[in-house]
Amino acid sequence: MTLPIGFVVVLDEKTRLVDNGRALLGGAPTTHLLRLTPRAQKLFTGRKLRVRDAASATLADRLLELAIAHPLVEELPPHPDPRCTYVIPVHDRPRPLDRLLTSIGPGHEVIVVDDASEDRAGIAAVAARHGARLIALPRNLGPAGARNAGLREVTTPFVAFVDSDIVLGENTVQTLLKHFHDPRTAVAVPRITGLHTPSSHTWIGRFENARGSLDLGARPASVRPGSYVSWASTACSIARVAAIADGFDEDMRVAEDVDFGWRAVAAGWRVRFEPSVAAAHEHRARFGDWFTRKLVYGTGAHPLAVRHPESVAPAIVAPWSAALTVALLAQRRWSLPVAAAICGVTAVRIARKLDVEESAGLGVRLTAGGAVGTLLQTGALLTRHWWPATVAGCLVSKRVRRATAVAVVADVLLEYANGGRIDLDPPRYWLAHRLDDIAYGSGVWWSALRGRSVKALLPQLRTSGTSRKAPASRVNSVSSSPVRSADSSSSHSS
Repeated sequence: MTLPIGFVVVLDEKTRLVDNGRALLGGAPTTHLLRLTPRAQKLFTGRKLRVRDAASATLADRLLELAIAHPLVEELPPHPDPRCTYVIPVHDRPRPLDRLLTSIGPGHEVIVVDDASEDRAGIAAVAARHGARLIALPRNLGPAGARNAGLREVTTPFVAFVDSDIVLGENTVQTLLKHFHDPRTAVAVPRITGLHTPSSHTWIGRFENARGSLDLGARPASVRPGSYVSWASTACSIARVAAIADGFDEDMRVAEDVDFGWRAVAAGWRVRFEPSVAAAHEHRARFGDWFTRKLVYGTGAHPLAVRHPESVAPAIVAPWSAALTVALLAQRRWSLPVAAAICGVTAVRIARKLDVEESAGLGVRLTAGGAVGTLLQTGALLTRHWWPATVAGCLVSKRVRRATAVAVVADVLLEYANGGRIDLDPPRYWLAHRLDDIAYGSGVWWSALRGRSVKALLPQLRTSGTSRKAPASRVNSVSSSPVRSADSSSSHSS
């Protein structure tokens, strides 16, 4: 399977041109140094590469595989076969369903799967009014089972899974379909933003609009475990029917969307996150509903650990960053000198491995970025995934109390400093942030206790490796920064 002529990729915003343009440094979850032959260098126009022949197709595919570049959808034509069936699982909530079907508009193949609603007549009336086909399940199967019931009736090459509390943007589906010019793409998802409703103006609603669990940010990504976008919600997603086999794991009532994407990646397919288009999601804005939903999200951790033991770790650390964390948490007189020495040795080792003209400076920058990532990741573990243990530690240790005091304020201060779209005063934003952490972490611990396994709570130690050589390039891998695993979540109305 090769990329078609005319396919365009653009270097990721974090990818650096180094060694006077003779190499590219970037990628995820591992940082790669990709050396370009003179012929390969000439294939680029600025930071873009357009497929013109077999050589450029091979290089573009390699860039996508390493997450050094992403498809540039604005320069891709519409897909030649855009036939797509919308599958909408729903459990009651006829008004949001009506709103969603209105945003889809007429002239589309739509299947509404009523997952044993109490108001069956209301769901049926909405579906009939919009000309949608209705499948009424005799018993509640959950989001995975409901989606699969619809999937079995799909005859088009693509299927759009859309939850009932979503409102689609005008060009969202058409833009996502462009990703399927890449024959290795199985799933494409848009950015999930907050839907503005009267209830979304509560302090919880405003927090969710700024930091919703389903909002994966503004940076395009190849979705894969351990990357900066390590999972994707199927609240809105487009899938290639031929690539997704039987669909979702019906034994999972939560995190089935994470499992869905990870199985596709493990099978050799690509999952794309495309933030240039969005789907608006009606967040829970009442405190009780919101807190409960966050807790439920956390309970998906153990089922994922059973199915994907190498992918579910709450933190991924390189040996040097683990040593840095231990040194700083010790809070001894020797902590800062030892931490500085660890960073210095790491910078030198990275520079030697890069072996480019500006390798010394790159080694320092990569190490500094990794150190910052290590501190943020450690803070997230203390306040989120490990918070019950953190509370216990605070009762007996001044050092744990000091580390926790820094962690509970640093992330919020950084979010405000980075100019995020936060429409909420700092005290209430901080409180919502901490309650979010407590709810999600509680769900993780509850699932671990029920499953009698701590796998979902344990960090993963990851060492660097060397990638295979590719045509027109030579690739080295550099383990420079830890990556935090994102939360997992899913529901009919997430």
